[in-house]
Amino acid sequence: MNDSWLIPYADLLTLLLALFIVLFSSSQIDQKKFQKIASSFSSAFTGGNGVLDFPNPVEPITPPAAQDEQGQEREKQPSPAMSQKEKEGLAQVKEKIDVYIQENKLGGKLQTSLTEEGLAITILDDILFDSGSAEVRMKDRRLASEVAALLVMNPPRNVIISGHTDNVPIHNAQFASNWELSVMRAVNFMKVLLENKQLDPRYFSAKGYGEYKPIASNETAAGRMKNRRVEILILPRTEFNHSQMPSE
Repeated sequence: MNDSWLIPYADLLTLLLALFIVLFSSSQIDQKKFQKIASSFSSAFTGGNGVLDFPNPVEPITPPAAQDEQGQEREKQPSPAMSQKEKEGLAQVKEKIDVYIQENKLGGKLQTSLTEEGLAITILDDILFDSGSAEVRMKDRRLASEVAALLVMNPPRNVIISGHTDNVPIHNAQFASNWELSVMRAVNFMKVLLENKQLDPRYFSAKGYGEYKPIASNETAAGRMKNRRVEILILPRTEFNHSQMPSE
């Protein structure tokens, strides 16, 4: 048999081997390049060391601390509890108002109570408003004026007026619900109080709760009457809210 075919066959095998070596080398280089590129992207976007490695997630941005007028940082503080001194101060205000209530025989209409929020003065709405109305009756404006005089303090305190109703639905030309009625009663009563020019409107605000903060059962007429009310909340003076008071 002629063996001359072995030489070109050997050359072909040599060429194939060289081709496989080149292809293998190329694949290894590409893989290294790929790993390098992948590692670069991973580090750039996640701070990690590899495609699936995320040891350093992006940290949340911390907002800058609030600053006072001098540019100094100050921490946001929750409203602190009422101090004993302030409790005594509100107790003195309560005593003054209670004397007025007793002298004018208004114990069935005006009530005072010290709460964790401050000094609350409750006025049953029957003494201020007609049923379904948010206008303070003319005959009761004198009472509102006298209550306003009791709120004159130096320095002034923050005061919140809130309106409340029973759960009997209302729907008339003026009010679509008890919520609107309670808001407007609070606002209109506050306006009458602020006719006293010794009171600073910047310290007053009004809220309406509708039927959603009852103090008695709405199942009885007596309970519903108690729920129909206007409340005056005199806030305690604290270091926190005193710093938030309007400047003169």
